[in-house]
Amino acid sequence: MSHVAAEIASQAACWSRALEAQPTGLPEPGERVAVLGCGTSLYIAQAYAALREDAGLGETDAFAASAFPGTRRYDRVVAITRSGTTTEVIDALRRASGTATTAITGDLDTPVATAADTVVDLSFADERSVVQTRFATTGLALLRGHLGLAPADLPDQARRAAHATLPEAALAAEQFTFLGTGWTVGLANEAALKLREASGSWTESYPAMEYRHGPVSISAPGRVVWFLGEPPAGLLDQVRATGATVVASGLDPMAELVRAQRLAVALAEARGLDPDRPRNLTRSIILARP
Repeated sequence: MSHVAAEIASQAACWSRALEAQPTGLPEPGERVAVLGCGTSLYIAQAYAALREDAGLGETDAFAASAFPGTRRYDRVVAITRSGTTTEVIDALRRASGTATTAITGDLDTPVATAADTVVDLSFADERSVVQTRFATTGLALLRGHLGLAPADLPDQARRAAHATLPEAALAAEQFTFLGTGWTVGLANEAALKLREASGSWTESYPAMEYRHGPVSISAPGRVVWFLGEPPAGLLDQVRATGATVVASGLDPMAELVRAQRLAVALAEARGLDPDRPRNLTRSIILARP
């Protein structure tokens, strides 16, 4: 079994532990917050930012760490970084000087431990695979729990998703479009990234209501449109009219992401690829200084 397959299967236990945690340094109601990340961590930041702001808990923006506007005023900056070494994240925390900063990381023995004012330790969810799965979702479970927006049975749903049969049509599909609404747009982005990273699949992701404004043109038989969360009214029929396979379930969107992660591994293995070591990728991006 690949490392990433084992890590995907372990998410229920990690989520349970995260939901029981009570870390310090996470945003308080009313704070104006920026959430930063790179790659997968950016998409988790997008999901959290939408959840927090939609809940009326304070303005919350998500940025790629490299695009963080250090001159904009925030009460707190939260950085999500599995490795704790990514250059853009460390630089962004330095640009946030004078603002309270919190880092959520999988490795305390890294530069982020001194770059941030407060560090949230998720080393129990760290991973051996280059491909991120359980660290990212465990971080989101922690953040959802802190917001009071995580269903009590979330770990049980992860267990079901880890064993549910994957859609047969998806295993043979040539193209995938992932759609989300609100906070699940970030999850749709992450699902698409997982398939691209692990299996080299042609994947796209959009806010669901944007599907009609162009992306529908590539949907066809032999392709998949996968919803993370409840599809907007009427959209399922429009997708089906294209001949594409529709994937939608009643699972919590995070649990549905687990199924997409499993599909990424299955497709990689079917194509003779190593899902732990995607082409051209490393665990952390550390840039040389000029």
